[in-house]
Amino acid sequence: MNQSNTSFLADFRSMSSIGATAGGGVDRQAATVADGQTRNWFRGLVEGQGFTVRYDQIGNQYSMLELVPGAPWIAVGSHLDSQPLGGRFDGAYGVLAGAHAAQRIQDSFAVAKDSAVFNIVVINWFNEEGCRFKPSMMGSSVYTGKIPASQALDTTDPDGVTVREALEGIGTIGDFELPVSAYIEIHIEQGRSLEDRGLGIGLVESTWGANKYEFIVHGDQAHTGATIIADRQDALLGASALVVAAREIALEYSTDEHMVITSCGEFNVFPNSPVVVASRVNLLVDVRSTDPDVLAAADAALHTRVSQIEKMANVRIERGAEHVWDAKSYDLAGLKLAAEAADSLGLSHGVVRTLAGHDSTNMKDVVPTIMLFVPSVEGISHNERELTHDADMVAGVDLLTEVLTRVVRGEFVSDSATTNRASTDSVSVSR
Repeated sequence: MNQSNTSFLADFRSMSSIGATAGGGVDRQAATVADGQTRNWFRGLVEGQGFTVRYDQIGNQYSMLELVPGAPWIAVGSHLDSQPLGGRFDGAYGVLAGAHAAQRIQDSFAVAKDSAVFNIVVINWFNEEGCRFKPSMMGSSVYTGKIPASQALDTTDPDGVTVREALEGIGTIGDFELPVSAYIEIHIEQGRSLEDRGLGIGLVESTWGANKYEFIVHGDQAHTGATIIADRQDALLGASALVVAAREIALEYSTDEHMVITSCGEFNVFPNSPVVVASRVNLLVDVRSTDPDVLAAADAALHTRVSQIEKMANVRIERGAEHVWDAKSYDLAGLKLAAEAADSLGLSHGVVRTLAGHDSTNMKDVVPTIMLFVPSVEGISHNERELTHDADMVAGVDLLTEVLTRVVRGEFVSDSATTNRASTDSVSVSR
């Protein structure tokens, strides 16, 4: 293994010690002390290599490496925050890989006198996970104009702390702004399709569509022993029926061509006492599919079941906030460039879709975007046992370096006919 890859793995181990959990994972929820420590660790790492670090109004962290004074910027990145008791690799791998790839490019250009036409910025997006503050992908949503900054900053965690207060508490909020011309992200797959197919690299062609809902089930508090069944308005019964309904809809609407995935990832019962019928349950339900028509049908079925459950359990179900993204393709020209880069390095690769949301989900709607995957062992993610082998990690850094090098040289010319973005004024990143 060469010195560059050895250095990357050493940095990865060092980074993984921050917020480390007993089960081998990390707990670095957005804008907690551990997240702040990781951000400061990363800042020290890149500033030591000549990067300049700034923060924007929502706490996105920009580490800039200027190769050509005055030139536009190519962004590469992911996120350093984690789920509670999460894995070491999710998000953090991509941020560190971006920094190492950028440094390698700076070193190679200095030696070979290659001509760059773009500068590089490594972005650590704020609150991608959405576990402490909702919704997920908050930093990139604000950057792309999908959520107003004021709304995001006023969002509170379960203890009533606002995003603004939390960011000020760890000292990573500012007023910096930086438009970028393209975006590249590398991430662990968080699934097992690459491992099952014996492939080392995934070239992401599209996202699944996802509809994520907050539901509040309203019942009436009562005594679990003294209140007969006929008189109960049991919020927990209604919420439980909704969880079961979501699973049944996934099974009913999945086809051989288009799978439907549903889940309930958060469930809070009030007052949560052993002798009290629940008066309220807050829960999150999401519905995902690769096909927009299948997703729409499954989504409609979910809301039909909501009405039925209200009658069955004698409760009222309130639909709260929602977070939606469509099934959309990544730039085909970027897919082709990444495939050629992988071939040049002799890396096995295949085309995949991403079931999970990533910051690239937002970025691909506004600038040409390339998304890359490395394998996850057994597909395990959002779990302390999450694992990607060292050899796969360093192969991913090698590929990211090659892809980013080609983009910085101006070789990425977007195919505007195959991309979805807010503006067509900057679909080409060549100069």
